Amino acid sequence: MYQFAPVPGQPKAELYEELAQAAAALVAGERDQVANMANLAALIWQFVPQLNWAGFYRMVEGELVLGPFQGKPACIRIPLDRGVCGAAAASGQTQLVADVHAFPGHIVCDAASRSELVVPVVRQGEVLAVIDLDSPEPARFDAEDAAGIERLAKLVATLL
Repeated sequence: MYQFAPVPGQPKAELYEELAQAAAALVAGERDQVANMANLAALIWQFVPQLNWAGFYRMVEGELVLGPFQGKPACIRIPLDRGVCGAAAASGQTQLVADVHAFPGHIVCDAASRSELVVPVVRQGEVLAVIDLDSPEPARFDAEDAAGIERLAKLVATLL
C-alpha cells in the first residue's frame, strides 16, 4: 500500500519535489504503461490543488487518444490542430493557458475548466503523449507548475 500525501500549504517547489519522488517510487519496477499512467494521474490529482481534470492523452497514429485520467469524462480523440492538447503535441512545447476561453480552437470537455496546463511527453524528439491539467480557477497555473509537470513528463518518457 502506498501512502503519499502532500503537506497542505507547502511552497510549490517543495510540492513538486515530493510529487516527483512519489512518482518515481510509485512506478519503480513496473513496466505496464497503462498502469503507470493511471497511478500517475491519480497521484497528480492527489498532489496538485484546484484541479478538475488530470491525466494523459497518448499519441496514436497521428492524433491524441484519451489515456488514464481523473475527473469528468473527456474527449476521446483530439487532432493535433485543435485545442490546447493538440497545440502541445504539435509543437512539442508546454502550453500554459490562463484563460481557455481565449485560446483559439479550445475544446470544451468540462465547461467548468477555466485554465489549462499541457506538457508534452517527449523521447528522442518524438511526442509520445501529453499530460493535461485543467482547473476551474482562471490563471491557476504558472511557471513553477509548468516546471514541476515538465519534470514529471521526463519520468513518464522513460516509461512509454
